[in-house]
Formats: sequence, structure tokens, C-alpha cells
Amino acid sequence: MSDLGEQLRLWADELRAIAGEGLYYDPDHPYHPARYRRVRRIAAELFAVQSGEEALAVESSFATTALRTTPVSGADGAVFDGAGRILLIQRADTGLWAMPGGALDVGETPAEGAAREVREETGLDVQPRAFVGVYDSRRCGSVLAFHLYHFVFLCDPVDPKNEPRSRHETTDVGWFQERDLPPLHGGHPIRVRDAFARHRGQITDAYFDR
Repeated sequence: MSDLGEQLRLWADELRAIAGEGLYYDPDHPYHPARYRRVRRIAAELFAVQSGEEALAVESSFATTALRTTPVSGADGAVFDGAGRILLIQRADTGLWAMPGGALDVGETPAEGAAREVREETGLDVQPRAFVGVYDSRRCGSVLAFHLYHFVFLCDPVDPKNEPRSRHETTDVGWFQERDLPPLHGGHPIRVRDAFARHRGQITDAYFDR
């Protein structure tokens, strides 16, 4: 497949994901579902151009395929300041604390997703610099109803002078030493522990569940 053909497929996959999420999470809006269905049709037409299939058949497969057919992928940003403190956000839903993070979007790398989540939840621009590991939600104590892979990256603030602030789904944000951690959201005690160890150089190999 040509480079242009591959790029068209990637764009189509992003459009498919956007449309699927919109139809799933915003079904009762008076205008949005029709627009999301149109986006889904455009994605199907782009796929069809590359595969030679009928656009209606491709779109039908989009509509009947579950929103999630593999484990969800999410990324956390383990951001440290010059004093060795980690940046945590307080979740609005549970009141517990966590590293900034969330589900990855189609079309971005895990590292890009981690940086985006930090920016969205704290207002800070960061640069991922090292991989801490990938954690299976079933093995690290995550309180989730679905299977998730957590990618964790050490991140440096682009401008250390900028201060984080609460945004969107967070009620507070702060810097914490390991000995003074607040109550952590499910799955984070293990990942935060490893992030501190990676930051201090006590572990150098990326973690993965065996």
C-alpha cells in the first residue's frame, strides 16, 4: 500500500473512533448523533477506497462492532519537580489522588497520550523522557469494570516555573514526596511506587506483567 493509502487508512481509523465514541457517549443530543453517523460514513468511504469493499458494508461492520474489542489502553504521566516530588491530581469522582492520566486516543502514541492527559488535567506542558512500564489492571489493583493496560512515563515539565492547576475532572492538584502521599486511587499505589524508584534510578528496566 502506498504511503498515501496508509495515511488515509489511519485518518479513517481516527474518524471511526471519534464517531463511535460520540455515538456511545452522546446519544441523546438533538444534533450530534446525526453528525457522528456522517463522520462514520466518511470513515467507511475512506476505508472502502483502499480495500475495494462497498462503503455500506464497511459502515455496517463499524456499527455492529463493539466500541471496545481489546483491552483499553491508558497512559499516566509521572511528573517530578526539582525537589523529587510527584505531581498528583485529586479525582472528582472518588476524591482520591492519582497521577494525571487517561485513555489513549486513536492516532497518538502512548507517550503523546500521557503528555496530553497531563496538559488536560493540570495545565502543564511536559516532555516524556523515560518509560516506567506497562501494568495490567487485573494485576495492579485497578478498580475498573473492564480490562485496561496502563502505560506509565516519567515526564519533565517543559517550563518548571509554570504551576499546575485543577481542570476538568479534577478538584485539586499538588506535589508530594513519597513519604507524604495522600490516599491513592485504585491501581496507583504500585505505579506511583515504581515511578519514584525509576525517578531515583533504583530501577532501570521497564516493568511488565509476566
